[in-house]
Amino acid sequence: MSKKKKKYYTVWKGHHTGVFESWDDCKAQIKDYQGAIYKSFATFDAAKKALKGNYKDYIGKDKTFKSELSELQLKKIGQPNYNSIAVDAASSGNPGIMEYRGVDTKTKKQLFIQGPFDEGTNNIGEFLAIVHGLAYLKQRNSDKLIYTDSKTAISWVKKKHCNSKLERNEKNKPVFDLVDRAVTWLKTNTYTTTLVKWETKAWGEIPADFGRK
Repeated sequence: MSKKKKKYYTVWKGHHTGVFESWDDCKAQIKDYQGAIYKSFATFDAAKKALKGNYKDYIGKDKTFKSELSELQLKKIGQPNYNSIAVDAASSGNPGIMEYRGVDTKTKKQLFIQGPFDEGTNNIGEFLAIVHGLAYLKQRNSDKLIYTDSKTAISWVKKKHCNSKLERNEKNKPVFDLVDRAVTWLKTNTYTTTLVKWETKAWGEIPADFGRK
């Protein structure tokens, strides 16, 4: 059995900031901290360097992406529509600590963020992110579209139902309270916003990606 590689965790925003050598120590800093910002690194030096820098240079960046698709395939897909917002979720474990956010697709300016929550799944986060985006754009009477990299979440939104197998409990109650609100919003509101699948193979990670892979 291969030995699991050690990771180091930089916390820019949390109860305490710094570099932490275990996920449990990192988790203690971000739990119940609204808008926590953190990322894992392969070496202590890389994590320490990131801590001294601006988190925006490390979160959601995909500097080395090179598509493996052919030129013909790339031409067929085209470029992203920048009159849009992009949404994404991150879950440390499945289930695990979960959060989601929405950003401007072109500038990557963060428009909204929720979490981290004690327990959730990536699919639930993606679902909540889309619905939050729909409400956000409707409130502003915006004609922008929404990019997501989750086919599952798009399906749930269109069915107006969160089809998660995660069982409800006290730990994940805040997440399911949001799920119930999201489902109610979908059933009581209309919207004209187009939901579009982000073409990861052509464009790299979605701009709203938390950069923690």
